[in-house]
Amino acid sequence: MMITQEITAEKNISEDEEIIFPPSDLYSDEPPVETELHLRQIILLFKCLEWLWKDRTDFYAAGNLSIYYSPNQKKSEDYRGPDFFVVLGTDRKTRKSWVVWDEDGQYPHVIVEILSPTTAKSDRGLKKELYQNKFRTPDYFWFDPYTLEFAGFHLLDGKYQPLEVNEKGHLWSEQLGLYLGIHEGFLRYFTAQGELVPTPEESAEHEAQRAEHEAQRAEHEAQRAEHEAEKAEREAQKAERLAAKLRELNIDPDRI
Repeated sequence: MMITQEITAEKNISEDEEIIFPPSDLYSDEPPVETELHLRQIILLFKCLEWLWKDRTDFYAAGNLSIYYSPNQKKSEDYRGPDFFVVLGTDRKTRKSWVVWDEDGQYPHVIVEILSPTTAKSDRGLKKELYQNKFRTPDYFWFDPYTLEFAGFHLLDGKYQPLEVNEKGHLWSEQLGLYLGIHEGFLRYFTAQGELVPTPEESAEHEAQRAEHEAQRAEHEAQRAEHEAEKAEREAQKAERLAAKLRELNIDPDRI
């Protein structure tokens, strides 16, 4: 009897009270990155992908940003902030955080964790299990900017399988359609053809060098054309002097 009364009371409360869901525009609750090198690495991954995909509007990339995924839609529980992540098939716009219940239930397609002495154990264990079992993130990588430890995994039949490096030591991300590999101490993207994906600054420098090369080539061509013109003029003058000499000898140069 007592149990029946409690159930009835709970039912009445649930019927009378209005259910209010928390706001979806939750601010990120992540601590600052640990070192300058970690920050530089995160920024590098972010701006290279943004630059490469500058004409695309169907993805979201962020670093050190909270992902809220509580089934109860609560900010106070179930949140995690990967060092860098990419979500595909979504609107490219700024966000305060990634709130799964406000994003059609989408989780990241790619996650990269930057290892440190205080996070390495969690990145290799607890976070890996979370990204595998809860997030179901297809591609997961970790990288240590000091030791250059680098590993990657792809979700296959619900379990992360280690990715094998190619001949250049790069790992393929099926989701990004790009390789990830170490270049001058940093984790960088490479195209399917193995070419380094540049930063905006590197692209500008490359374009400046290309323009300078084209200018030098054009100048070389102009000098060559001028040289050829001078040579032709000398040949014409030589022919004219020969013709004049033949005429002095009463020989028509046009009949020779």
